[in-house]
Amino acid sequence: MRWDIFCKVIDNHGDVGVCWRLATSLAGPDDTVRLWIDDPSALAWMAPGGCDGVTVVPWTPTHAARAASEAAPDVLIEAFGCDPAPEVIARFAEHAGHEGARRHWINLEYLSAEPYVERLHGLPSPVFRAPGAGLTKYFFYPGFTERTGGLLRGPDLMGRRARFDRAAWFRRQGIDWQGERVVSLFCYEPPALEALLAQFERAAEPTRLLVTAGRAAAALPPGPPRRGALAISWLPTLPQPEFDHLLWACDLNFVRGEDSLVRALWAGAPFVWQIYPQDDDAHHEKLDAFLDWLQAPPTLRGFHHLWSGIQDGDLPLLDPATLASWAETTEAARARLLAQDDLLTRLRRFVAQKS
Repeated sequence: MRWDIFCKVIDNHGDVGVCWRLATSLAGPDDTVRLWIDDPSALAWMAPGGCDGVTVVPWTPTHAARAASEAAPDVLIEAFGCDPAPEVIARFAEHAGHEGARRHWINLEYLSAEPYVERLHGLPSPVFRAPGAGLTKYFFYPGFTERTGGLLRGPDLMGRRARFDRAAWFRRQGIDWQGERVVSLFCYEPPALEALLAQFERAAEPTRLLVTAGRAAAALPPGPPRRGALAISWLPTLPQPEFDHLLWACDLNFVRGEDSLVRALWAGAPFVWQIYPQDDDAHHEKLDAFLDWLQAPPTLRGFHHLWSGIQDGDLPLLDPATLASWAETTEAARARLLAQDDLLTRLRRFVAQKS
């Protein structure tokens, strides 16, 4: 099958991260993918080697115009309601009515644990506006339950996780790991960041903080790499596989957005998720819905609220007992997810059922 995925980069690389992961998952011996993206610059470090079967197409008027003379996709995926190029829609619509043609238009939505996701997942949405008038697109919602679109996982993920050599990874990164607690920091600008650093600096147990490039590094208060019991290492931008390795190497992960939340769940270590803030505070309800699904203990729920600026107060102490309870929560959540089909399986099945 031929798949076209359309992606508009808003900010923070989460949209391109999800779309690239989906594109590489779909590509195979019998499937080719065109990833239309208006700003592919992040792929230079996120996916420097590219992927067989995936063609990155700059989403420009020139490239869109060429689509009128090219093969129409079998499946058109618009990520996060980005409105695909009209020229591609027209070509898609032209062939949709041909005898034996299998044409499917998927609206890949944002990830959420809120109840509406199960209600809306898979519903049709008739298209009334040209050039796609008369076609039907279908809502496809990623999610955490059987009645949603599931989560992207990847082949042999748990096998690769089990074979991962933590000490060897630190050596490749040039990090002098001495067995201390290791924490990753991938965040926006959390209001409780200075309080977290102060807790690590005063802790009885030494901590090494691995700070990702970009907003997390910019949010970190200036200072030396060693601050009391805290040692800090700054990381370069990491390709997607290396980001997984970072999460696997750490005892606690601070993540943000959508794609890294899913990768933290698969990693199985304790984590704190900084949800993307929205002007109308809709992210408060979204965060609580996720924490409900996670079955988060009170300390983990409270830390999330403080970390995302939903409430004020003192951060819970990150002692071994607290982290152990968080680890049990994450491992139980991962087990529930592993018992389900992943997003790729559900998407292929959904398309096949609509044929």
